[in-house]
Amino acid sequence: MSALSSPRALFRRIEEVLDGLEDVQRRKVIDLARRLLPSVTSEDIRNPHDFPDLDDPDWHFEDGQLAGIQAVRFALRGLSRDVLGDDEAQQGQDDEGGEGGR
Repeated sequence: MSALSSPRALFRRIEEVLDGLEDVQRRKVIDLARRLLPSVTSEDIRNPHDFPDLDDPDWHFEDGQLAGIQAVRFALRGLSRDVLGDDEAQQGQDDEGGEGGR
């Protein structure tokens, strides 16, 4: 029997892949921001318009990639609710620590 034998297992595996992609991309965004502005914090880059040094096309590209990964995550959550039903989708999130773990 496959490890992805159920829709819940498939959604969980996709979520794990997205977690990894998001972590790597978030580090890229922070590392590039710190090359441009060494004192910047991860909280600071949530409001890049406050930091003119972050007005860099490469940084905006990487930040856009991160936003895209996050958009896929939100879309997947909606799809999982449609496919699994609200109770099963929530149980899958609870099994992984819910929203607070991200």
